[in-house]
Amino acid sequence: MTDKLHFEDFKVGDEAVYGPRHVTREEIVAFAAEFDPQPMHLDEAAAANTLLGGLGGSGWHSCALLMRMIADGFVLNSTSMGSPGVEEVRWLRPLRPGVNLRVRTRVLEARASKSRPDMGLVKMTFEMIDDSDAVVTTMISTLMMGRRDAGASA
Repeated sequence: MTDKLHFEDFKVGDEAVYGPRHVTREEIVAFAAEFDPQPMHLDEAAAANTLLGGLGGSGWHSCALLMRMIADGFVLNSTSMGSPGVEEVRWLRPLRPGVNLRVRTRVLEARASKSRPDMGLVKMTFEMIDDSDAVVTTMISTLMMGRRDAGASA
């Protein structure tokens, strides 16, 4: 087993890619039925007459998939202490059935917490990318990460 990732392991400019994750029609419809039952997420015929022009997954489904991919990719093997929130989410393209997604991450900022010496804050951008390398969803969020040496300076 490898050591968990700590705050000190995240440097500004670092990039990584996680995935792929295949998305099926069935999971798009199941997610929509449970959490976002709008016609464009539930039925191809109804979706054809919407702005999406065909069945597309909920933006919230995209966010859930993104979270799963980064959880599997690095969060579950880190000293993550959660997040104080999401700064921005953008849904740029429809989430289509049959697509294989990847998530590209980039560290934007890394700073030690002023009030909690055991923690650092890592601001990251996340881009969920489809088979054609088009960006489907973007998110900017800050992660609270445990520090290896709680008293050390960043």
